[in-house]
Amino acid sequence: MKKLLFVCGKNRLRSPTAETIFSRYEGLEVESAGIDRDADTPLSSETIQWADVIFVMENVHRSKLSKKFQPYLNGKRIVCLDIHDEYEYMESALVELLERKVLPLLGTF
Repeated sequence: MKKLLFVCGKNRLRSPTAETIFSRYEGLEVESAGIDRDADTPLSSETIQWADVIFVMENVHRSKLSKKFQPYLNGKRIVCLDIHDEYEYMESALVELLERKVLPLLGTF
């Protein structure tokens, strides 16, 4: 069972969309969280420790992740998807983009 964590800023649009999409796939456990203080589901050290792979939506999220949670990132694979904050929750273009970027990587973990 692969444990995927999707991280964006506020955990309102991109990362919850990814959680919804990839939760449907067999063999995956999926969570999402936000790196900002006012996130709907704030990122925690426990969630980071739980994850096998962490997907961030933008490089700024990777930077914040490294600054706030460096002690918990040892041995964690962090992948930047380079998906900017210009989509609505479950917008078809976002769903397609997430599937196109994430699915090919799943076999590499």
